[in-house]
Amino acid sequence: MGSLYLSRLSSEERNDLIKTLLKNQNYKCFICEEPIDLNIHSIDIDHVIPLKLGGKDDPSNFAITHYSCNRSKQDADLRIARILNKFNKITEKTLETKGQAPNLGDILKEYNGANYRLKFKIEGEVIKYSFSEIGDNKIYEARIYEDNLSGFKYFFGVFPIEYLYHDERINPRSIGKNIFKLIKEFFLKRPQLHISLGYIFSQSGSSEIKIFDGQHKAAAQILLNVRELPVRIFLNPNLDILLTANTNAGTTLRQIAFDKSVQRHLGSQLYIERVERYKKERGLPEDDYNFSEADLVKYFKGESKEMKKYILDSIRDWITHNPENKLKEFIDFGGRGKEKPLSYSTIEKTFYSFFIYRDTLHTPINYRLEEGENPRELEKQQILKLMNIIAEEIYIGKFDPDIGTYRIEHRIQKGENIPEDHLIAYRMSKEEIIYNWLKYIAQIIKNYFIMQGKPIDENKLFQYNFPEPLWDKIKIFIKNLKNLPIWVNKELSNTVFGGKQNYEYWQTIFETGKTPQGFQVLPKPINLMEMLQE
Repeated sequence: MGSLYLSRLSSEERNDLIKTLLKNQNYKCFICEEPIDLNIHSIDIDHVIPLKLGGKDDPSNFAITHYSCNRSKQDADLRIARILNKFNKITEKTLETKGQAPNLGDILKEYNGANYRLKFKIEGEVIKYSFSEIGDNKIYEARIYEDNLSGFKYFFGVFPIEYLYHDERINPRSIGKNIFKLIKEFFLKRPQLHISLGYIFSQSGSSEIKIFDGQHKAAAQILLNVRELPVRIFLNPNLDILLTANTNAGTTLRQIAFDKSVQRHLGSQLYIERVERYKKERGLPEDDYNFSEADLVKYFKGESKEMKKYILDSIRDWITHNPENKLKEFIDFGGRGKEKPLSYSTIEKTFYSFFIYRDTLHTPINYRLEEGENPRELEKQQILKLMNIIAEEIYIGKFDPDIGTYRIEHRIQKGENIPEDHLIAYRMSKEEIIYNWLKYIAQIIKNYFIMQGKPIDENKLFQYNFPEPLWDKIKIFIKNLKNLPIWVNKELSNTVFGGKQNYEYWQTIFETGKTPQGFQVLPKPINLMEMLQE
C-alpha cells in the first residue's frame, strides 16, 4: 500500500527524511543490515509495520532499505523480513563452509550460544545449578522426575542459550525455509506448544546441555532474539534408546517430517551403536571386527528386519555425505527443489537401488580390508567413484544453479535461451531417464567381466574391483551419451520432455530410437558397442 505521507513531501523534505532515517539506522539497510551509500545504491522508504497491519503512515514507522532488498523481501513486515534475511545469510555461510543448510548448532553459534557447560549437583530428588559464567550466580533448583515407562530421569528448566548445544548425532536434520512460518507464528506472540528436549550426564558435575529434539522451534525463537529457552532435560539417558526413538518418530511413526537422507543418517548411527553393543556384550576388544553383517542380524534377532535396514542405511549415508562426493552438490536433500537437478529420492531409486547389494554379507566386516578387497568398502568406494565421474562429465562447470530447474521446458517454449550444457545436465537428471542410462552402465560392467572370463554375482556388481580399462569404458559411454543430440533438441520441450514420463517410455526410446507412439527422437537405437567407441 502506498504512503500518503510520502507522496505529500517536497523533494527537500524527502531528502531530510532520508538523512534522518539513515542516521537512526547507522547508515545501514533495515533488512540486510549492510551499509547504504546514497551515491551508489538505489533505496526505498517503506513502512516497518504494514499499514494493513495497523502501522502508522508517519516517520516513526518508516525505514530505509536497499531497493533490491525491499523488492525481494520475504515478508511485508520489515521486522520479519530482516530476520528472514539473517537466516538466509546463515544458510549461505553454512552451504559454503559445510555444504548443507544450517542446524540449531549453527544458529546458536551465530547468536553467541553454546559457550559453557552447565555446572550442577544432585541432592536426592533435586538438581541445583547456576549460570555464573554469564554473571547469574543465583542457585536454581528443579525437581527430578522419573518417566514411568522408560525409567529415564528428567527435570524442567529455562536455560540461557550460552549453555545450550545441538546434538547432531541424534538429530542431524538441517533447518530449511519452513522455519519462516514458525518465525512469523512466534513473532505474532503465539506460544510455543512443545518445549525442546535435551540431556546431560551427571558423573562429572558439569555437562553440555545437548538439544536433540525441537530444534526448529528453538532456532525460530533464537532468531527472534530470545536468549533463554525452556527445556526438558534427561539425566544420564541411554543414548541408543533416544536415537532409536527419534529415528522411529521420523520413520515408523511418521511424527516428524524426516527426509530420506536424514532417515539414512539416523539408521547409520543406529548401525554404529549396534556394532558397539555387539562388541561390548560379546566381550570383544574395541578393534575387533572379525564378525559379519549376518552375525549382527542373528545376534539382534528381535530386530533383524531393522538391523538389515541399518546396514543399508550406513552404506547409503557413507556415500551420500562423503566429503569427496562431488555429486552431492547437485542433490536436493529435501525433495525436488528449483535449484538442483537431482533429488535424493532419485539417487536412492537409481544408484543405490541398482548398485548396493541388499542382503547381508557373511564375510567378516574387516575381511581383506588392508588389501583393499573388502566387498563393502569396494562397493562404497566404487559407487562414489562412479558418482564423481558423472559429476565431472555432466554437472561441474555445466549446470548453473542460478538458472536452476524451475519450468525449464516452459521457459524454452517462451524463447528463453538456456545454455546447452545446462540443458543436457537437467534433462539427463530426470529420474525416468537416469534410471535407464544407469542400467547401461551396469551392463557395461557385466559385459567386461564376461569378456574377461570371470564369473560374477550380478547382485554384488560393485563388490568386484574394477580395473582402469573398465573405468575408461564407463567414462567413454557417459561422454558419448551426453553428446546425443536429443538432450539439446529444444523442439522436444513440449513433447518428449514436456512432462514426467515413466521408466518404460525412455526404455523404449533408448531401445528403438522412437517414443512408444512411434515418434523418431534418436537417429537410431542406442548401440552399446558403438557407445564405447571414442
